Amino acid sequence: MHFPFTEEDVGWHWLGGSLSFEVENGPSPGRSPPDPQASPGLVLLPGGPPGQRRESFLYRSDSDYDASPKSMSRNSSIASEAHAEDLIVTPFAQVLASLRSVRSNFSILTNVPTPTATKRSPVGSQPPLCKAMLSEETSQQLARETLEELDWCLDQLETLQTHRAVSEMASNKFKRMLNRELTHLSEMSRSGNQVSEYISSTFLDKQHEVEIPAPGPKEREKKRRQPPPMGQISGVKKLPPGSSPGGSSVPRFGVKTDREDLLGKELDSLNKWGLNIFRVSEYSNNRSLSCIMYTIFQERELVKTFKIPVETLLTYTLTLEDHYHADVAYHNSLHAADVMQSTHVLLATPALDAVFTDLEILAALFAAAIHDVDHPGVSNQFLINTNSELALMYNDESVLENHHLAVGFKLLQEENCDIFQNLSKRQRQTLRKMVIDMVLATDMSKHMSLLADLKTMVETKKVTSSGVLLLDNYTDRIQVLRNMVHCADLSNPTKPLALYRQWTERIMEEFFRQGDRERERGMEISPMCDKHTASVEKSQVGFIDYIVHPLWETWADLVHPDAQEILETLEENRDWYHSRVPPHSPSPPPAAASPPPQHRFQFDLTLEEDEEGQEPGVYPPPSACNTPRLVHQPYVTPPEQPPGRPPEEEEEEEEEQNGLGGGYAVGEW
Repeated sequence: MHFPFTEEDVGWHWLGGSLSFEVENGPSPGRSPPDPQASPGLVLLPGGPPGQRRESFLYRSDSDYDASPKSMSRNSSIASEAHAEDLIVTPFAQVLASLRSVRSNFSILTNVPTPTATKRSPVGSQPPLCKAMLSEETSQQLARETLEELDWCLDQLETLQTHRAVSEMASNKFKRMLNRELTHLSEMSRSGNQVSEYISSTFLDKQHEVEIPAPGPKEREKKRRQPPPMGQISGVKKLPPGSSPGGSSVPRFGVKTDREDLLGKELDSLNKWGLNIFRVSEYSNNRSLSCIMYTIFQERELVKTFKIPVETLLTYTLTLEDHYHADVAYHNSLHAADVMQSTHVLLATPALDAVFTDLEILAALFAAAIHDVDHPGVSNQFLINTNSELALMYNDESVLENHHLAVGFKLLQEENCDIFQNLSKRQRQTLRKMVIDMVLATDMSKHMSLLADLKTMVETKKVTSSGVLLLDNYTDRIQVLRNMVHCADLSNPTKPLALYRQWTERIMEEFFRQGDRERERGMEISPMCDKHTASVEKSQVGFIDYIVHPLWETWADLVHPDAQEILETLEENRDWYHSRVPPHSPSPPPAAASPPPQHRFQFDLTLEEDEEGQEPGVYPPPSACNTPRLVHQPYVTPPEQPPGRPPEEEEEEEEEQNGLGGGYAVGEW
């Protein structure tokens, strides 16, 4: 189901605005709003006409939320044929759209004139209608359609649970739709089943029930070593003497290098999407994060605005980079530098000009810089399954994300590392709150909720007559910033193909290392971590189709038309990987592979509406008792193929017909 709107109804542009909740920010030079009386907010601009670009699975029909079929035809008849239609897919925005139609029809049927100055008055220049202009038959038909529409709205509102946010309606809908896609994918092939398992376990906040194997001799020996006290943040170390340049010898880009000219040429693209961070690392002596963080802080004049001592900034950047593990293939300082530079570019998008204060910008960049510090190269679930100290400390909830935050802030307490020393107490508190919110949002199990929150916020304002997305409170502003850092964290598939392929190789290497550790421990190997069975190309197509594309599609709606080139690159990269999907799934070698699963899985989303229905001894997920969970059901073996038709050919043909799905996260766990 979708609701169309005319270009007049949903025109977008940013209204300039300074933030009101943080009075200590002061005015931001170059960021003052064009109209001092304008509220901080966004007027929604139309997307491209349908059919110009591939839409994500979110725009497919979902029977549980299908509105009256009259809605679409009625709105379409009002809309101008010359303008594109925007599709509304979030349930709460659909209810609002229907109620606005009911209100409009009521005005026509009762001959009650619509006030011209109310916020619910139509935005576009639509021709006025009155009952006298309608025949008796048309009037009766319109009355019936209006009643049907009102009944549908009542049905939706009557099923609302008052203790849940309206965005959770969208989150549950999107999870249900994704599970339907994954069920179909898992039935297509063995590798499709593995990819489906990976997406469901990583992006749907699913808690595994696992048997933790007894520790072997090596693990027992490690446990005998004195662990840090539970209240102490592990992983913090001192910066080696002489590492931090100081005094008058501050390098141009914050790092010592004999290739400064080459580094400078690369950094000419600092403000562009697709900076080659691998070359930056090469020319900066593997100090990409220190270089990027120092240069961006100088470029944005944050050093001057917040009175950050240059030597302190240099010391902190080097100390932070040293706390990323160089032996981790993907989640290292190179990835942090890439996410920080991507966040820097997203903050500078024209649609967001004059929207965020310097303090918010400082918080977003700092969050990007620390968001994976001290990452061990394994997933949250691996730490939980192995009873790690971190999992125990953080009660299995966003384990790594909490640890990254703790280390990032703890390093500020090291000698000459407090880059926020000249912020006021209130500024420090506000910055810390924002950074915590943004880094916790990089937990990929929160992905669907983040996406639903943003899409609900955008579409709800599309439906309203004003079409203005006001960002005049902390909740709305941090929601945009959280999604911005999340987009930057999942931006690898949107970069030039040569860079994307390098990131793909790195994340697969990290996955396979975890799989090897799981194999050595006798654990079940996590999806996409078995080097003998993983299908890299197929997983990339699915990762884009089900995770990256819906997210960036929504972000592009928010900042339209600024992200159109990014979407185009994403589609090109998706097509490139799709063209290289092997003809059939790889088969494991007879001796080295892990034992094959006994059955495939069907992914069914069950919304646990009643907490009292819990079985004895079965606990709900830590986040909430009402969190949607996945129920695995045995895969039903399909009928035997006719003789003379190899199963591989059947599988290949079916994949060609149905497309590909699934994927792993080139960007985060």
